[in-house]
Amino acid sequence: MAFLKRLGFYLAGLSLGLIFLAFFLKKKSEETGVSFCYLPNCRVLKDLRNKSYEFSPDLQQRIQSNQLDTTGLGLLFTEGSINFDESNPRNKPCGEYKLEGTLNQQEVSILLKSCKDKVLIEAID
Repeated sequence: MAFLKRLGFYLAGLSLGLIFLAFFLKKKSEETGVSFCYLPNCRVLKDLRNKSYEFSPDLQQRIQSNQLDTTGLGLLFTEGSINFDESNPRNKPCGEYKLEGTLNQQEVSILLKSCKDKVLIEAID
């Protein structure tokens, strides 16, 4: 009977601790805006968002002539998806990625290079 009593106390303490921990971590993440990214797609997108962007000369001309609207580009770097089959992340000196998603109600794919301190956007299809 002593074992069952100890097991009950253990399970009660464990459940209270888990509830407290879940409440504490949820509140902490809401206050600081911390998000936990463990999947490859999420980690790559987070890395791309933290760097400055540069456009290729061809894309700069398209943007200046109003042929290309980039207002939703930030949203694509948040909710897009990396096509790892068509990407080469281990390319030296800059990894190459293909980002796919919806930009201004159109399905687009973006070819980009992720260097150490910047992201070069090469093409938007």
